[in-house]
Amino acid sequence: MDTSEAQATTVETPPDSAGSPDLATTSSRKPWFWLLLVLCLATGGIWRLLTPSEAQQPSVAQQQQSPPPRAIETTTLATGNATRSVQLLGQVEASQQSTVRAQTSGIVERILVQPGDRVNAGMTIAVLNDSDQQLAITQARAQLAQQQSNLARLEVGTRPEIIAQRQAAVTSAQARKREAEDNLQRTSDLVKEGALSQRLLVEVQARLDDIQGELLEAEAELAEAKAGPIREEIAAQKANVAAAKASLAQAELAQQRTRIVASQSGVVQTRHISNGDLVQSSSEIVTLVAGDRFDIFLELPEELSSQVTPGMSIDLTARALPQWQQRATITAVVPITDSASRRQRVRVQINNPPPGLLPGMAIAGSLNMPTNGSSFVVSRDAVTRRQNSWLVFAVNDNQAQQIAVEMVADMGEQVAIYHPSLQAGQSIVLRGGDGLQDGAPVKIVNR
Repeated sequence: MDTSEAQATTVETPPDSAGSPDLATTSSRKPWFWLLLVLCLATGGIWRLLTPSEAQQPSVAQQQQSPPPRAIETTTLATGNATRSVQLLGQVEASQQSTVRAQTSGIVERILVQPGDRVNAGMTIAVLNDSDQQLAITQARAQLAQQQSNLARLEVGTRPEIIAQRQAAVTSAQARKREAEDNLQRTSDLVKEGALSQRLLVEVQARLDDIQGELLEAEAELAEAKAGPIREEIAAQKANVAAAKASLAQAELAQQRTRIVASQSGVVQTRHISNGDLVQSSSEIVTLVAGDRFDIFLELPEELSSQVTPGMSIDLTARALPQWQQRATITAVVPITDSASRRQRVRVQINNPPPGLLPGMAIAGSLNMPTNGSSFVVSRDAVTRRQNSWLVFAVNDNQAQQIAVEMVADMGEQVAIYHPSLQAGQSIVLRGGDGLQDGAPVKIVNR
């Protein structure tokens, strides 16, 4: 047993080159070398197991995953009547303006209104002194009373006392006639005898003729008294009474005109008189403007002259009334242009204007004009503004397709757009288009 172990350990190896120790000698001298070698081999194997090879590692494109599709809502294109808003400028003017004038002369005793006051038809706005008119009324009443008395006397007829008086006048005239005839006979005889001159006979004859005339007049008056007034005389006297009544009415009317009243309702724009002024007939008292309706005149650009017609709707606003807005209808188009601006005017009448809107104020009107050519009307949410272009996004194979469109008209909540590639019934993005890029994946989730 010892011999075999000695033989195993003493086996000789063939000699190597000079100066080179054999492997057995090296292993017997450096056992730590083999330990280090085994440790390295073992560590390398474990590292290869833990670390995948280049062929097994994923690529960079696979590591960067593509973004998920964006959720969008779509709408369908439809043709419509597109309109564009045109701003018109103008001013407010009174529909009706009148100047109240005096109808008689006099001194102003009181002026009852001031500029800006609202008056109603029939309201007294000034009072004149009426002393002269009162005197004229008194005279006219006296003249009427006299004429009415004469008419009453004619209608009643002649009283018996008057007939007796006129009968007595006839009897007296007959007595004077007989006396004058006797005197003429005596004078004629004396003239024939030559006792009296012929001249005295002529005077006596003339006296007799005068008495005969008085007798005839007295007999006529007696006959008239017995017959009573005729119809023509009564009619004439009635005409005199009517003339006297007209004179009285005219005097009373002149007195009434000393109270100057408004002929129509309105607002006092200008007062032309003051207390104590002397006014003549037709003198200006105040100027009134109608406060229940106004005319608004707006200037129309020359290129729109043939396109605006009465009956079109227009929205009115005023800087003086920021909270006021009213939709009205164009009443008329003035058939003439201004020589300076070359613009035509349109008239819009509004009834019952708001408080604070006065003639002379500036006013603006927004007129919706139809556009020419085909277009598609969509919600404003479907249009995106980027730099100087308007964009919409169509959907093609679940991808966004960017289309630059023409803005035909801006109508507030809706807009009119056009592009040759757009078609009626085509779907475009309504919501979710903010930040959307051309070719980006999308997912339609219409609610």
